[in-house]
Amino acid sequence: MAFRLPPLNALRIFEAAARHKSFRRAAEELNVTASAVSHAMQTLEEAVGVELFRRETRGLRLTPAGSAYLPAVADALAMLSRATGELPGRRPTGKLRISSAPTFAKHVLLPRLPEFIDAHPGISITIDTSRQLVDLPVDGFDIAIRSAPAASAPHWIKLMDEMLVPVCAPAVKARFATDTEAEFFRHVPLIHTMLSADWGSWFAASGVTPPEQLDGLHVDTLQMAFDAAAHGLGIAIGRRPLVDGDLASGRLVAAIDRAVRGPSYWLITSGENFERPEVKAFRRWMSAAPAGAAPRFEPKPAPLANPRRVRSGSRTLTSPC
Repeated sequence: MAFRLPPLNALRIFEAAARHKSFRRAAEELNVTASAVSHAMQTLEEAVGVELFRRETRGLRLTPAGSAYLPAVADALAMLSRATGELPGRRPTGKLRISSAPTFAKHVLLPRLPEFIDAHPGISITIDTSRQLVDLPVDGFDIAIRSAPAASAPHWIKLMDEMLVPVCAPAVKARFATDTEAEFFRHVPLIHTMLSADWGSWFAASGVTPPEQLDGLHVDTLQMAFDAAAHGLGIAIGRRPLVDGDLASGRLVAAIDRAVRGPSYWLITSGENFERPEVKAFRRWMSAAPAGAAPRFEPKPAPLANPRRVRSGSRTLTSPC
């Protein structure tokens, strides 16, 4: 049976441009130029014989024909992708797009990634650390790594638990070394990470009475909070193991030697991507550990030194890390 098909690459570009309502964002996702996207859309419209987009001042708008065409194109591309991924014996040699909380990417993922690349040189990896809400797999991501409390979902894999501990610069700790806990928190301001309830969780679990004045410096990521604390701007909540490097180097110290259990980090995939060879290889690597050993990503039990958004199904997460 002969099939009369438009150019398949143009269909792929059409789906991305329609999803983003932008030639520029489609070009960024597909790693091509915006002019290449525009040319592909002109070729596709000539092939199907109808206008698919209206170019407007504020962006693109699908024509009625384009709106009717998009669901069928998206379903067909997804079916082809799924069939390719499920080919018996196929080696993982494709692309893997990961959305990760930024501080986790910096302190946990990147230092260990060479091991995965050495084992799977055929996989091309993209890591995105923006804090945008991502919809798997609609936004083009295969995997998301996020911080969240306990979760129960078929395609969520727990990577590690965190421990929360207040941290500050060594000079700050030394200056108020003789203070009681209550006095210390009155003298040194708290550093808050936006969208995070870490301080409330720590005070509730540690038994330490919070200061009357909880306000202080507000920053948007855990890494900024760590850096601000290292500059002597106050006390931040450190999440171990993300802050372990700073504690080991002496850049930060435990302000109060009380660690409490915090959220967990999860690897999240969509159901349709869960068994894709590239995704399978990555999730197995992330959760692997030698026989009898603690999981690779569990917090290290070393003593503290003295003087960190996704929609998957119906669940939505936001992580400031």
